[in-house]
Amino acid sequence: MTITIAHLGPQGTYAEVATLAVARWLQTAGGDAPTLRPYPSIAQTLYAVEEGETTLAVVPVENSTEGSVPVTLDTLWQLDDIQIQQAWTLPITHALISHAPSIADIQTMYSHPQALAQCHDWLQENLPAIQRVATESTAKALEHLSPDQAVGAIASKRAAELYNLPVLAYPINDHPDNCTRFWVIGKTDGHYPEPQSEATHSSLAFSLPQNQPGALMMALQIFADRSLNLSRIESRPTKRSLGEYLFFMDVECAMNAPAMQDALTELQHCTETLRVFGQYRVLQAS
Repeated sequence: MTITIAHLGPQGTYAEVATLAVARWLQTAGGDAPTLRPYPSIAQTLYAVEEGETTLAVVPVENSTEGSVPVTLDTLWQLDDIQIQQAWTLPITHALISHAPSIADIQTMYSHPQALAQCHDWLQENLPAIQRVATESTAKALEHLSPDQAVGAIASKRAAELYNLPVLAYPINDHPDNCTRFWVIGKTDGHYPEPQSEATHSSLAFSLPQNQPGALMMALQIFADRSLNLSRIESRPTKRSLGEYLFFMDVECAMNAPAMQDALTELQHCTETLRVFGQYRVLQAS
């Protein structure tokens, strides 16, 4: 069976680079080369897996500079039949791409909101008066370049090479160790070659039955009592009413470990809704 992988498109996005790394890994695990399918939004890539259009999806979840990708978390909470199979960390280095004669001639900059934020200091220093316009992806920003020479885009150097576009400055991200973590998402009952016994992390989310002092602490104490380290915890609005939140957590432990199983059992008694997103290990993409 040919594996199909959904990712944020068009060709040239960082999500595609991460997906290519996943595809190469899947080939080494046996089988034919996976087919990549670009989608216009992160949410649509996840729905593609949920609805059976693709076997897997590769979506960004967290950047080392700008933090989480909210749409990934919000969409994953809404869908019941998909889970995390694996995580990949990808170094992110941004390029300023433009037909302008010089950087000083650029008046408008297009890119994905995360990329614009990851280059905030560079833009503030070199182009403080520039207009910044958000696009669905970094590669999508390149569509705005021609024929206006006063327009620039922030995307990968690879994207510039793919579309034969000039690079005026590289790298322009504020932090040299900028990287993004991607999740590989598949169907809950689907087949994936990664052995579950190799999992090192688990991800979950929950809502609380009521907003009262100590409610969150009670849930977190369950993990502290079992010496389970939380590598990430953050809140997202439930979208039901102001002040109500969902809490997303990554735990440095496999889901099938006895301590983790005990924690989940106890957690069910102090949460309103508990969602387990899966167990996985984290690999490095280049």
